[in-house]
Amino acid sequence: MKRCPQCQKTYAGDTIRFCRHDGTPLTDEFSLESSATRPLPSLSPAADSTTQELHRTASIAVLPFANISADPENEYFCEGLAEEILNALAKIEALQVAARTSAFSFKGREIDAGEIGRKLNVSSVLEGSVRKAGNRLRITAQLVNVADGFEIWSERYDRELKDVFDIQDEISLAIVEALRVKLLGAEKATVFRRHTDNTEAYQLYLKGRYHYAKWHKDEWKRAIEYYEQAIAKEPDYAPAWAGIAEVQGQLWYFGHVGPDSGARQFEIAVTRSLELDQTLPESHLGLAKLKFWYEWDWPGAEQEIKKTLVLNPNNGEAHASYGYLFAIIGRQFDAVTEARRALELDPLSLYIIFHVAWIFWLIGKYDLWLEQGRKLVELEPQFFGAYWITGIERWMKGAHEEAIAEFQKAVSFSAGPLCLSYVGCLYGLTGDREKAQQVLHELQTLSAKKYVQRYCFAMVYAGLGEMNRAFEWLERAYDERSSWMSYLRVEPRLDVLRSEYVRTAAAKGLALSRETQPAPTRTAPTQPAQTQPAQTQP
Repeated sequence: MKRCPQCQKTYAGDTIRFCRHDGTPLTDEFSLESSATRPLPSLSPAADSTTQELHRTASIAVLPFANISADPENEYFCEGLAEEILNALAKIEALQVAARTSAFSFKGREIDAGEIGRKLNVSSVLEGSVRKAGNRLRITAQLVNVADGFEIWSERYDRELKDVFDIQDEISLAIVEALRVKLLGAEKATVFRRHTDNTEAYQLYLKGRYHYAKWHKDEWKRAIEYYEQAIAKEPDYAPAWAGIAEVQGQLWYFGHVGPDSGARQFEIAVTRSLELDQTLPESHLGLAKLKFWYEWDWPGAEQEIKKTLVLNPNNGEAHASYGYLFAIIGRQFDAVTEARRALELDPLSLYIIFHVAWIFWLIGKYDLWLEQGRKLVELEPQFFGAYWITGIERWMKGAHEEAIAEFQKAVSFSAGPLCLSYVGCLYGLTGDREKAQQVLHELQTLSAKKYVQRYCFAMVYAGLGEMNRAFEWLERAYDERSSWMSYLRVEPRLDVLRSEYVRTAAAKGLALSRETQPAPTRTAPTQPAQTQPAQTQP
């Protein structure tokens, strides 16, 4: 990553030497070795030169296409078509593209293009409709200038289903021409690369994307089923393998499956997707997450994040991951810069806002962290992440009963055992040992049915003040390579344990480093990943 020292605009391409806005020579300030200390950047769009630059460059939001077919089940196809066009455009460095989650948040709402443009900070909006009947398609698309609401370009396509890939390419090229975006030769090859001509596999893949975007563990498992069906029809379908990696990574990270199943299948799928295609940004981001949260290889994770951003400069999730990385090593300025960039690219994404909030939490910027939590409550009252964050806010203010109520609400919305462990920890800290023990019993009961991270038990024992037991469970979490162990050195809730644990770990030769704990050996996969959770006893 490079940055302009004058306007602070960031660039992912390693070959770019000068700022395209003001011509200032770029500095390579975004490596882990950098130790520059600067005031934290503002999160206000008005104060940010990068945001101001967006108003002067080509930018677009691709809205989900309306389903005007007789069959409501075709909803997945309409969303998938729009997403494929969005993903193609996002690979063009000269074009600013609003992320899927933010653009698709306007689905079914009567909002004019001007308001959408203001909310997403884009200059144009692509909208359309799809009528699908058997193997026949009628697709309409129009590009609207958000400044005046006038149509820049429109077209109607009456084709067969087998022509859907040509239609996507034609719409993407028309947008590039209409917005007068310069498309470089290397970019053109990447943007219009096809991964399959099998329309059955393609439709199954779109169904997988549709269910993954619902952001619930049950929907994630359905997504894997569709990806596996797509691979059964097209074994070398790289995006489907990348999709499996993405889902398995989320299931494992949030503790819904164990390392023997989730992390292993995550590794298999991401390795296979990269073997098939090195140009998929999702695959490089998946490998970055594997290196970060499973192998604890910070430089390796940064390398893969950089590759992701070269292939897709508009990937907000990659910027959020970079923010995590900087937060872990104590680079507050760069952590906030990356968090801010993620929010610019995907301002209405529950996923991005939730993870940006945690970045602020890890670096001790509690006002910024709480701001994101309040935003989540406003955007989606049934999203577990909102109540997880507000629960911690109540905890910090000493409103313990309110905090427990917020955590329990998060658990009711599928936050899982990790959030439940916060309930147990708080019960212990407030002296209600009986209820803390009840939470331990609940975690033990859950672990007999499904995987529960050892980290959860450590949290509760820490709250109870049983330090030896807490250390024991943290060591078990280390041995199983729990994703949340990545935050051990900076997680504020573990302040009570950290210094003593680090001393104990050092005495035993333990350290969260690649040198002392080699990463698992990679092996090439031979079949689609499966989704059976590990049956692990505490």
